[in-house]
Amino acid sequence: MATSQRDVRNRIGAVKNIQKITRAMEMVAAARLRRAEQRIEALRPYADAIRRMTRQAAEAAGAVPRLPILAEHDQVGSVGLLLVAGDRGLAGAFNSNIVRAGVAAGREHEGQGESPIYFASGRRPASSLTFRGLEVAQSFTGFTDRPTYADARRIAERVMAAYIDNEVDLVEIFYYRYISPLQQDIRRETLLPLQQATVLDEADDEEEDGSAEQDGHHALVEYEPDPEEILGRLVPDYVEISIYRALLESTASEHGARMTAMRNASQNAGTLIDDLVLEMNRARQAEITQEIMEVVAGAEGLTG
Repeated sequence: MATSQRDVRNRIGAVKNIQKITRAMEMVAAARLRRAEQRIEALRPYADAIRRMTRQAAEAAGAVPRLPILAEHDQVGSVGLLLVAGDRGLAGAFNSNIVRAGVAAGREHEGQGESPIYFASGRRPASSLTFRGLEVAQSFTGFTDRPTYADARRIAERVMAAYIDNEVDLVEIFYYRYISPLQQDIRRETLLPLQQATVLDEADDEEEDGSAEQDGHHALVEYEPDPEEILGRLVPDYVEISIYRALLESTASEHGARMTAMRNASQNAGTLIDDLVLEMNRARQAEITQEIMEVVAGAEGLTG
C-alpha cells in the first residue's frame, strides 16, 4: 500500500501542530492590532491638525520662503522613494505589495528620465529590493511592531537631509493606510518639496463637512510671527508626523493582514486534517479488506 495508516496519522499530527501555531499567531496579532488601532485613533487628529496648519500657513505665506528645506529644485533628476512595510513575514502579500508599488513607481520615474533612490523601513522591503538588484540608500529596521516618534524622526532627518543636500529632488512615501482588519489600502504621497506635497492637494474633511464651510464663512487667522517663519518651523514637523503616521498605519495594517493570513491558514489546516482523516479511514478499510481476503483465501485452501 502506498500510504500506511501510520504515515497518515503522523501527517495529521504535524498539521494539527501547525494549526495550533497559526491560531496562537492569530490571537497575538489580534491583541497587537487593538493596541495599534488605539495609537492610530489618538494620532490621527493631531496629524490632521499639523497637515492643516501647514497647508494654511503655505496659503497665507503666498511665496514659499527660500529656506533649504522649502526650496523647490529647478529640475527633478532623482526621486527618493520611501517604502514602509514590516520586519517579519507571514502576513500574506502585505510586504510584497508595497515593494511592487515602489518598484513600479521607480520604473515610472525612470521612464521620465529620473533616477529612483530607495529608502526602506522594515527588513522585508529592504531585503526584497536587494534581491531584485536595486540598491537601498538606507534601511531602518527593528521597530515595525511598535514604532515610536523617535524612529519617525530618524527617518525624517535622513530624507530631509537627502533633499537639502540635493541627493534627491523629490520624496515620495508608500505605505498601507489602515481601514479594517480585512482592508488596507496602499497610499502614495509626496512629502517634499512642499510645493508638490500631497498635503497641499488634500481637502480638509472637517472644513468640507463643517457648518462654517457650508455657510460660506472662514476663520480669520492672524500669524505671529510671520507665516513664512511659522512655515519654516512647521515643515520639519509635518514631515516627521507624516512619516510617524505612516509607520503606525503600516503597523496596524500588518497586524490585520497577519491576523487574516493566520486565520486562513488555520482554516486550511482544518480542511487538510479532514482530508487526511478520510484518507486514513480509507487506508484502514483497505487493510481490513485485505486481511479478510487473506482469511477467506486461507480457509478456501484448507477446505480445498
